[in-house]
Amino acid sequence: MRRKKKSEDSGFNVWRSYSDMMAGVLLLFILIMCVTLFQAQQSYNESLQERDEKIALQEEYNQELLDKQNALDEKDGTIQSQDEQLKSQSEQLATQQAKLKEQEQKLSDQQDQLTALAAKLKKQKKTLNKQQAALDEKTALLKDQQEQIDQIIGVKADVIEALKKEFSKNNIDVNIDAQTGALTLQSNVLFNYDESDLSDAGKTALEQILPIYCKVLLQDDYKDYLAEIIIDGYTDTDGDYSYNLQLSQQRSLAVAQYLLDIQGNFLSSDQSGDLQQFLTVNGHSMANPVLDADGNVDKDASRRVEIKFRLKDDEMIDELNQIMSDK
Repeated sequence: MRRKKKSEDSGFNVWRSYSDMMAGVLLLFILIMCVTLFQAQQSYNESLQERDEKIALQEEYNQELLDKQNALDEKDGTIQSQDEQLKSQSEQLATQQAKLKEQEQKLSDQQDQLTALAAKLKKQKKTLNKQQAALDEKTALLKDQQEQIDQIIGVKADVIEALKKEFSKNNIDVNIDAQTGALTLQSNVLFNYDESDLSDAGKTALEQILPIYCKVLLQDDYKDYLAEIIIDGYTDTDGDYSYNLQLSQQRSLAVAQYLLDIQGNFLSSDQSGDLQQFLTVNGHSMANPVLDADGNVDKDASRRVEIKFRLKDDEMIDELNQIMSDK
């Protein structure tokens, strides 16, 4: 029985050992599983943490991308606005360039005009310089002529004054024009009416007047300036022109002839030669009649003989006076 019990105990021990072994294995398995589960849990936790970190990084990256996208969008808006501004500025620049080109063309045209004007002005300046030179030359000439005129006028004034003094000194009352020096003799003193022969009274008057007039003109102070001693005859307005022309010429010629007849009584031979060189006789018919205060013809005063003189430069003075009057 004991054997059987021992056998049963042996069998029980085997199973207990097997059970213990299995329990150990199970425990080992559980331990391994726990370790494995712990490691898996740890790995899972690390994976979760890594995932969270990656998600955080991804979210940060996404936010960064979003920020960059927003910045890019803002920049795109700015660039688009700048593009529009640039386009507008380009259009304005094109317009300004067109205007500038137009202005440049105008400036070029104006420059051409200025060049042409400068050439014209240069030509005009050259012409003006020539005209100025000619004007200066004429001015110098006029100055010289003016000096001569002043001298001639002075000489004429001196001659007229000398004539007046000589007649006054000899107590002879004559009518001498203060401007021209012309001495007027009434025909009724020299001639009978409608005649050309000198009357005795006329000869007497001429013997008093002609020597003084001629001696003053032929003296050395004035002779070099003298051009003519003129005897002019005039009639009144009665009758026709031809008859009066002949009568006026005959009367002036009668006075001149009587002067030549008596010149030896008061002139030297040289002065007589000068007198014949200077003496001129004219008849003017009824021209230049003398008018009275009412503007009517004074026939008695119109019948006259005038003795006058002309200096060498009187014609030049007349021409200059004409030029001055034309200006």
